[in-house]
Amino acid sequence: MHHRYETPGRIAAGVLVAAALAQAYADGQGSATKKLKSSAEFDLYTQAAKDAGDPAKAIQDLSEWAQKFPESDFKEDRLYMYLQAYAAMQPPQEGKVLEYGAHLMARDVRAIFTGPPPSEQLAGQPIRLAMVNVLLLVATDAGNAAAPTSQQIELGNRAVRLLGEIAPVYFTAENRPEGTTEAQWAEARSDLEARVSSAGIGLALKPGLVAQMAKDCSAAETAFSKAFFDHPDSGLIAYHLGSALISCESEEPEKLARGLWFVARAAGQDPARSGISRDDLPAVDAYLKKVYVEVHGSEQGLERFKRMASGAASPPEGFRIPSEAEIIREQQAELERTNPQLAQWVKMKRRLADANGQLYFSGQLKNNPAPQLWGKLVEARPACRPRELWIAVPGPDAPLPHAEIVLKLDKALTGQPEVGSELRFDAVPSAFTKEPFLLTMVSSPERIQELKSAPCAPGGAGTGAKANIESKRK
Repeated sequence: MHHRYETPGRIAAGVLVAAALAQAYADGQGSATKKLKSSAEFDLYTQAAKDAGDPAKAIQDLSEWAQKFPESDFKEDRLYMYLQAYAAMQPPQEGKVLEYGAHLMARDVRAIFTGPPPSEQLAGQPIRLAMVNVLLLVATDAGNAAAPTSQQIELGNRAVRLLGEIAPVYFTAENRPEGTTEAQWAEARSDLEARVSSAGIGLALKPGLVAQMAKDCSAAETAFSKAFFDHPDSGLIAYHLGSALISCESEEPEKLARGLWFVARAAGQDPARSGISRDDLPAVDAYLKKVYVEVHGSEQGLERFKRMASGAASPPEGFRIPSEAEIIREQQAELERTNPQLAQWVKMKRRLADANGQLYFSGQLKNNPAPQLWGKLVEARPACRPRELWIAVPGPDAPLPHAEIVLKLDKALTGQPEVGSELRFDAVPSAFTKEPFLLTMVSSPERIQELKSAPCAPGGAGTGAKANIESKRK
């Protein structure tokens, strides 16, 4: 999309051109060096200004003026009118805008439209709207061009630099147009600065985008890295840098992690400042989530990761995102250190849940004593003096405490076990189903430890009792 900045007060483009040229004409008539040559030339320039609302007609008028008065004192003003007309075409003619802008910027634009010689300091010089428009149109169109040349990119960057110098001097109370409020003038300055920033970012991205089209990963990374160094608050550049690192360096974990960091930074920034539109943010977020899950194994920690990236321009030294396999190994090692029984179950369950789980059960687990396990009682059947205990094993692979083990006892327990209490037990696997996941084991009351129970209530040998123990988990 092409963003055009026609006037700080948002006056119609035709009125603007007419006003700018009328001022130039008045200045020229009072100058010893710049004058319209005749009433015929005056009629030609007046007609071109009048037709500014119809770009194609204005270009015809300007061509007639140029043919009849090629050496007009106002040929730079005519170039400016050409530039405005081509910018107003639909679609805008970026090549022509840059061509005419280059002609104007081959001289000091300040000298063309303000009069003082180039050697004078900018401070205190009268700055005309025409000068601002020339620079902004060149900067914007160079940034919007699909494949600008290196000369056009440099021209656009020069326009951006000059606008950065001009804006603080131009937007003063003395230059505020009649009928424009202070708030409107301040809004106009903010609008100009936003457009200049957008153009600068567009220009900064061009070398990297060109390198990407040429499938030159190294050049794209270098170009996007430079652009990000120059514009660290740009979410748009952060996204391009991150996606380039991800697509080019998918086999290098460190660079892949850095790429994810920059994409996360782009996804987590305020769209008003980042340069990414709100409409595009869902796609950026979806891309981040897809790659993060591929690397990490799940969405766990993604929101925290986005907050970290939005708060720092670059990842810390040595930053990396562990793979799913690494996470599993780290979790297993931690469990073996802190809860050996749970670690045994996690390892066993992962193998049972695997594609070859049934073969693993038949060949290694069935009828062989298992290591001591740990869990929480979900249900006793019956509730008093039960011979079956349905056990959940809360842990990394079982976030909800549904029963995964049914413990069949060779004789009934005494009393009524407390639902939700922890227990440790030794048992022998005897049966297994994958859907739903359930491991049946046989044991005896003597091989159960730490299970809390109470005396049975009178007549309490009835049916089993069941409870959800989620509220008891931390």
